[in-house]
Amino acid sequence: MAYFDASRMLSFDLETTSVNPREARIVTSALVRIDGREVTANETLADPGVEIPEAAAAVHGISTEKARAEGRDHDEVLHETVAAIKQGWEDGLTLIVFNAPYDLSVLRALTGDFTVTGPVFDPLLIDRARNRYRKGKRNLGALCEHYGVRLDNAHEATSDAMAAARIAWKQVRKVWPELAEMDTDELMEYQAVENYRIQTDLKKWLESRGRDASNVSMGWPMVG
Repeated sequence: MAYFDASRMLSFDLETTSVNPREARIVTSALVRIDGREVTANETLADPGVEIPEAAAAVHGISTEKARAEGRDHDEVLHETVAAIKQGWEDGLTLIVFNAPYDLSVLRALTGDFTVTGPVFDPLLIDRARNRYRKGKRNLGALCEHYGVRLDNAHEATSDAMAAARIAWKQVRKVWPELAEMDTDELMEYQAVENYRIQTDLKKWLESRGRDASNVSMGWPMVG
């Protein structure tokens, strides 16, 4: 029976062309592998093959021109990313993804057949589930401040992935050590159920105010 070992993680982050996971293409892909004392980070710039909207470039700082001039073939980056994630699971690592339904759904949309075959730990979801009513923002920067971890360069994929791993470590080692007592199947089920509860409440709240709730997805770790 496997358990989440916070000393053995593969933290993953994408910077993309769109906030919509069904249409986003990869601009940068970062994977930070933590295996005991050994930490390796790999980030790859891709040419998404489409114009990078100004709004997206303003977030991650990569223009269409830079991606075209310096980026690798998009599909090669995609396939290498998926292969690295699958290898991490085969090696017994837990995949750390801040807001997993976005990044993993991007991979599903781009490949058409990406599936989750190993454990996923979503620091954002865990924070929401364990402290539902805390006020304030819950973006990566806000959670780094809340948990007292370092964020080197926000919206730079490797920095974001490393920060997510630091939050995950703090959550499971310092704040809620009972999470480490769940086996990975229990932990996955716990996150899926909590996400469903949170999104159901959000949908009800939106509908009670006459607002559009059609984009609220109940799926985790990928949107439906």
